[in-house]
Amino acid sequence: MMDVDQASSVAANRRWWDADADDYHAEHGEFLGTVDLVWCPENLREADAHLLGDVRGRRVLEVGCGSAPCSRWLLAQGARPVAFDVSSGMLRHARVANERTGMTLPLVQADVCALPFRDESFDCAFSAFGAIPFVADSALAMREVARVLRPGGQWVLSVNHPMRWIFRDDPGPEGLVAIQSYFDRSPYVEVDADDIPMYAEHHRTMGDRIRELVAAGFAVLDVVEPEWPEDFDGVWGQWSRLRGEIFPGTAIFVAEKRR
Repeated sequence: MMDVDQASSVAANRRWWDADADDYHAEHGEFLGTVDLVWCPENLREADAHLLGDVRGRRVLEVGCGSAPCSRWLLAQGARPVAFDVSSGMLRHARVANERTGMTLPLVQADVCALPFRDESFDCAFSAFGAIPFVADSALAMREVARVLRPGGQWVLSVNHPMRWIFRDDPGPEGLVAIQSYFDRSPYVEVDADDIPMYAEHHRTMGDRIRELVAAGFAVLDVVEPEWPEDFDGVWGQWSRLRGEIFPGTAIFVAEKRR
């Protein structure tokens, strides 16, 4: 497999999400909503999970916001969110949604590994499948998030469960067959006709994620592995009831910056 460094990953994923933003929202926009914080394809919502706690008056950073429905939901709860994404295409959808809802939400184009914010300028940070799976230097990303958080600040992020990498991305029976080692950390890379990366996603084991968080100065308070809801039959990519009732598709890490 091709390896890609941080700079190549940023360029590839900015290119991919700029090009795919319209199709992505045509397919998933209804599920994500315009003012809603959905943590994962298992349909777990912050309104029910309360992973961020009371956000009223808190300055909150959304990492990899897409069209920013999550930050708009937090704004409606009395938070003071700032949302950023590496993709101008995604932020274009966020601006349209701001205009449609009449909500004033600050939007920034940025790379999580080079945040344009002052040290200790946020009370908490979160990411609902944004940025982190696509970052080659995820340890640096964790350090950057820690840098902009105040001591005691929360960092809650949802990502593909590391078990996902063992199996094909198939919601049916083919997606129950192991095809590679859990410990193979080779990235998944798609290239164009000139062999230039145009999409990159990076695997980290459960232990890798926890070690990166701890090394960045976080205490890991919880790891949530959402079970498939009894009343939900949605399918998103490899996520489905068939797979979700056997093994987790999502891992949500709840951490706190050590004081």
